[in-house]
Amino acid sequence: MSGPVGVLVPAAGAGVRLGPGAPKALRLLAGEPLLVHAVRGLRACAEVGPVVVAAPAPDVDAVAALLAPHDVVVVAGGAERHDSVAAALAALPAQVGLVLVHDAARCLTPSAVVTAVVEALRAGAGAVVPVLPVADTVKRVDGDRVVATVPRADLRAVQTPQGFRRDLLAAAHAAGGQQHTDDAGMVEALGHEVVVVPGSEEAFKVTRPLDLLLAEALLAARRGADPVPGTRA
Repeated sequence: MSGPVGVLVPAAGAGVRLGPGAPKALRLLAGEPLLVHAVRGLRACAEVGPVVVAAPAPDVDAVAALLAPHDVVVVAGGAERHDSVAAALAALPAQVGLVLVHDAARCLTPSAVVTAVVEALRAGAGAVVPVLPVADTVKRVDGDRVVATVPRADLRAVQTPQGFRRDLLAAAHAAGGQQHTDDAGMVEALGHEVVVVPGSEEAFKVTRPLDLLLAEALLAARRGADPVPGTRA
């Protein structure tokens, strides 16, 4: 499928596991919010067209000003992730037929991952996710007891951006499925196939304070410099 590729960035979450402070997407990494790093990375990919960010409702104007240099539309997000994705999708131009959904917390995702997802969509896939093999042994538990060890050969950890034909993503959100933790799960629930492409260890999600330290180290390595002290918020 040809035509522009739009990107939805749900960024309205509080980020409770990061501890007290600003909403997660607005926490600082090397002096700039995670959201700015994420959008800058998206803009580095030539395939990316319109970008819509769903920000915390009280911060829409501030986020719009923050992202003004990056040519994005900012809308108010909802109470849950799926609400924010739906709000951003509604603001995407009607002519956009291919859509990526990208977590602002995966702020250092390499452009090669974005490109791989887009290429799979253009090759005809209706839904695409980047994945990594699961390194840890996985146990199924019941309370404080292990009941089974899950074979990991066929398991994959899923990242973003996840890519979709717009009509499939819209249908998935119209059908509900809020119990799913990602948009691909909502599409799967409708019976549609989801294709996988290789992800990247650099596309990890900033969720805990330790993840901010890892992100600082990665960013410093990319810039060929030592991590900047005192930049975490």
